[in-house]
Amino acid sequence: MAMDHEAVPDDIDALKAALILARAEARAAEAEAIAVRARQSQDQALIAHLKLTIEKLNRDRFGQRSERSGRLIDQMELQLEELEAAATEDELAAEVAASRTTSVASFTRKRPSRQPIPAHLPRERVVVPGPTSCACCGGARLAKLGEDVTETLEVIPRQWKVIQTVREKFTCRDCETISQSPAPFHVVPRGWAGPNLLAMILFEKFGQHQPLNRQAERYAREGVPLSLSTLADQVGTCAAVLSPLFRRIEAHVLAAERLHGDDTTVPVLAKGKTDTGRIWTYVRDDRPFGGPEPPAAVFYYSRDRGGEHPRAHLAGYAGILQADAYGGYGKLYEAGRITEASCWAHARRPFFIMADLEAHARRKAEGKSPPPISPIALDMVRRIDALFEIERGINGLTADQRQAVRQTLSAPLIADMEAFIHAERAKLSRGNDLAKAMDYLIKRWRSFTRFLDDGRVCLSNNAAERALRGIALGRKSWLFAGSDRGGQRAAMMYSLIVTAKMNDVDPQAWLADVLARINDLPLTRLDELLPWRWQKQNQIPEPLAA
Repeated sequence: MAMDHEAVPDDIDALKAALILARAEARAAEAEAIAVRARQSQDQALIAHLKLTIEKLNRDRFGQRSERSGRLIDQMELQLEELEAAATEDELAAEVAASRTTSVASFTRKRPSRQPIPAHLPRERVVVPGPTSCACCGGARLAKLGEDVTETLEVIPRQWKVIQTVREKFTCRDCETISQSPAPFHVVPRGWAGPNLLAMILFEKFGQHQPLNRQAERYAREGVPLSLSTLADQVGTCAAVLSPLFRRIEAHVLAAERLHGDDTTVPVLAKGKTDTGRIWTYVRDDRPFGGPEPPAAVFYYSRDRGGEHPRAHLAGYAGILQADAYGGYGKLYEAGRITEASCWAHARRPFFIMADLEAHARRKAEGKSPPPISPIALDMVRRIDALFEIERGINGLTADQRQAVRQTLSAPLIADMEAFIHAERAKLSRGNDLAKAMDYLIKRWRSFTRFLDDGRVCLSNNAAERALRGIALGRKSWLFAGSDRGGQRAAMMYSLIVTAKMNDVDPQAWLADVLARINDLPLTRLDELLPWRWQKQNQIPEPLAA
């Protein structure tokens, strides 16, 4: 194609002007193309969102009945689980109360008929030796009359078996008296489940957050059909049996000089919906200041987050409470028995959000507009991190040693930080996020700096947050608590399991041993079953050096 030389100016200045105009037009066209592409992307996102909404509505309206009723069935199963367990707890309480009187007959709840233990499971005969002499007259001429067999369903990890406990009967040739060893103990009255199986059910439900209906499905696939009602019956009985240990752990925790307190949400089943309940925890951990007492945690449940709940939990407590700035603790502090100690980890979080260098770099690499980094927030994070670095070096020392180091190293940093906060706060408006983070510190400065004068105080409330971590991770699995009684039962079991973990004890092995032995111990010796004492009794001795 022939070029149009007449359209091209010969003058250098004219050429430059034409080039500048052409570049401007090209940039304008590129910008318009980008704007069109952005509108197209927005339209595509809107179309995808509307399609998803329409699909959900169509499935709710025209879906199969099983799809619509699946969630309702799950709710009904969880309700049944909680009611069965609660009924068993109440039955045992009624039996205990009836045993203390002579005018009240013992109550036995009617249960649905239980399927026999599957015949295909292997049997292990444990023969209890019979008597060698007559219990009546002392004669030695005994002849075997027969035997009674008690079957207990037991489990070895992922291996099922039935233990047949054989109790031989003997009759005396001299006086015809029949002698026989007593029947084996079962945690559940008229029970059939061994302690290892019960411990597995409890730990799966409360430690691994697997509801009983899911456990029943898995057991059925393994050839051992156990109904939901049957499993719930075991949970309710075990909760009643283990409650004395919970009370002892509770007393141990509330006798501490310093507690960590926190709470988290738990969904609770209500009519046609779920309410938001709370699980509260109070943790005793004296290890940071070299305390000799073992760590433990106690949990409570409530339907709401009213301040009356922590006041009831800590009604008899006097000491230091490390917690966040929840207003419900205010009246406890005003009463004078409890001293407030604030958490520096909570104070650090808003500053860290405004000074998150990694998030800034990540959003920038993704082509997104990164949030601005506040140099003041970055400075505050570095100052608080310096305090935590000092704490790492004195963790485990005695309270007096910790206080001495803090007065030498931490106190100057705190004084400098206080001056820095007041100087920078005066330059900020009231609604500024940085100002709000500083006000959080300024209003509670005495409780934040209490660690300088008391070596027992920790810098953070992470001990309580660690105790709640399992609940926060597991509540998506078990969906919701079936009732308030279920929430209270769960709180008790969390207390046992978390305390065992804090003492480096396998919760399932500990529960199995406790359930096997608790009936043989008088109330005065139940402390032997507490996790920290149980560990000492069952630890493997170290080999002697050569």
